[in-house]
Amino acid sequence: MISTSNISLRFGKRTLFEEVNLKFTPGNCYGIIGANGSGKSTFIKILSGEIDQSSGDVIITPGERLATLKQNQFEYDEYQVIKTVIMGHKKLYSVMEERDNLYAKSEFSEEDGMRAAELEGEFAELYGWEAESEAAELLSGLGIEDEQHTKLMKDLSGNEKVKILLAQALFGNPDILLLDEPTNHLDIISISWLEGFLEKFKNTVIVISHDRHFLNQVCTHIADIDFGQIRMFTGNYDFWLESSQLAAKQAKDSNKKIEAKRAELQEFIFRFSANASKSKQATSRKKQLENLTLEDIKPSSRKMPYIAFKSEREAGNNILEINNLTKNYCEEILLNDITFKVEKGDKIALVGPNDLVKTTLFNILKEKEEADSGTYTWGATTKVAYFPKENADFFNVDLNLIDWLRQYSKEKEETYIRGFLGRMLFSGEESLKKTSVLSGGERVRCLLAKMMLSGANVLLLDGPTNHLDLEAISALNNGLIDFPGTIIFSSHDHQFIHTIATRIIEIIPSGIIDKRMTFDEYMNDAKIKRIHQDVYLKTAINF
Repeated sequence: MISTSNISLRFGKRTLFEEVNLKFTPGNCYGIIGANGSGKSTFIKILSGEIDQSSGDVIITPGERLATLKQNQFEYDEYQVIKTVIMGHKKLYSVMEERDNLYAKSEFSEEDGMRAAELEGEFAELYGWEAESEAAELLSGLGIEDEQHTKLMKDLSGNEKVKILLAQALFGNPDILLLDEPTNHLDIISISWLEGFLEKFKNTVIVISHDRHFLNQVCTHIADIDFGQIRMFTGNYDFWLESSQLAAKQAKDSNKKIEAKRAELQEFIFRFSANASKSKQATSRKKQLENLTLEDIKPSSRKMPYIAFKSEREAGNNILEINNLTKNYCEEILLNDITFKVEKGDKIALVGPNDLVKTTLFNILKEKEEADSGTYTWGATTKVAYFPKENADFFNVDLNLIDWLRQYSKEKEETYIRGFLGRMLFSGEESLKKTSVLSGGERVRCLLAKMMLSGANVLLLDGPTNHLDLEAISALNNGLIDFPGTIIFSSHDHQFIHTIATRIIEIIPSGIIDKRMTFDEYMNDAKIKRIHQDVYLKTAINF
């Protein structure tokens, strides 16, 4: 078990949180949420001992092992992949290294023999004989092929390193597991595997994620950083969100009687429990939900941007036709004779294990790259707005946000521009920020404002949820659901894809799989699962 006693953190006059008293117990998964800059990652680092708090204590049950997801991809470049995973259990790895060094000696003394016997005992107690097989199983679950297990870390790609560091954190059944954005750079199948792993995990998990589906699948509790405090709520992310919205609604209904408010709360709890009755987490905590009171739920202080896309004119029936499109890169086939037709009103999610493939297709469609062969034709009535994954070029200008957004607007009046910026939470002095100082999330919101101004009837979005907080992701999600035009997008956010897409196109080495169905239906389709097994498990492409 891990707990905090009166933890406070201050940076000069700024207080992130004050006198936090929380208890994290085995068998539960705690999701840490909060606005960007609220201190989520900082809190995780305090729990791990990586940084010191201003006051208070972190208490860990003696003898329990704590594991964290490392963020430095280059830290283990000179180590083999399999060894890097085992290094997640420091004591076991230390025993293994000393044991191997002893046996490698050319002359073996009696003292060495006695020490070797001690080490063999420790090795067995720490389940050392199963270490390599467990590490290999974790790596395989995350899509790292067997032949890569003996390679050096420096010879792998960045996405592969992320998976290996995740396997390192999961290795050896730690008592306390701290995961900061574990789904970043993971494709959806790897995320699904991680969800299954954590649902079965019997110890304590504390996780930060912007993936709502992931939080809903694995979390039994939500710890919300807000109002300079960290408050614990029973239930998953959706329950926290809906209860927070209910609290905000009830706070506005100042004339409503207490009895009516309590009845509304109880009805909400009953509905949530019934809808989630198949969830292990919700079922085991139904009584806790039923015992909630009005005082237990509070509205969030966080604001949600307003995102709505409106077309200047309706597109005709001919949107986009792609015929036999092929693209190779460094002897790797990215697009292999791709053919499909986009119809009016389609909301297409491009999925697949290789992000470069999807980005390449977007770049070709926006004439940023050329295909090796094949053609594509846009309909005459289409007006396309594009959200690129890499956006630095848009912000290499010395402009404030008003002047930056004015570049992309037919209407140049400052009041009009400020209105769009205000929708994206840049109000007052915020709208005078220079583009050079924007965070990743702020840049994304600026690009979305640019798209909103475009009046496009076709939207191309390559990873638009990257860098956004949960509130902004929800706002974008709702805006794309309501958009009456055509959308082609890529994302690793399960809920984002499932709630928007009416058609799934998966780009595979031999071509595409094209299905008109929801993403959940696609992922559960037996034929699709067989194709995944046949294609991905027999190639060097990693999930």
